[in-house]
Amino acid sequence: MVSDINLKGINSVLFVCMGNICRSPSAEAVFRHKAKAQGLSLKVDSAGTVGAHAKEKPDHRAQKVGVERGYSFDGIKARKVTAQDFEDFDLILAMDNANLEDLHKVAPVHLQHKALLFLDFADNHEENEVPDPYYGGVNGFRFVLDLVEDASDGLLQQMLK
Repeated sequence: MVSDINLKGINSVLFVCMGNICRSPSAEAVFRHKAKAQGLSLKVDSAGTVGAHAKEKPDHRAQKVGVERGYSFDGIKARKVTAQDFEDFDLILAMDNANLEDLHKVAPVHLQHKALLFLDFADNHEENEVPDPYYGGVNGFRFVLDLVEDASDGLLQQMLK
């Protein structure tokens, strides 16, 4: 759990994975839902470190398990992260260490501090990376949602302190 950074005044959050079709759109959908339930009006988006799936909707399996839990994927389409995102977002959360390294390569040096690992905010799981469920079955997507829900709750708790 990240406890040594001040998250007051965070108005925008970007979630990042590799292709922006599984993990980060799931995080976007979950966090948007949970933030709204807390009465927060935030800019929430997702992107990928590669642009191979640009303009595609999230993976059908991610949508299926997300919708089963009450999350909406409306309007979410894959895109590639840009250096401009570091100007436009207060917090940029990577799903794994490889994503975080790629973000640091894209980020202007003076804004690299905005990029963190998303699961650093999780309270109830020991994992520090959200595993990529793409090549697995539906249970992998459910586990991703478990992790994303936990980290979203932890992040919101920190923001509302």
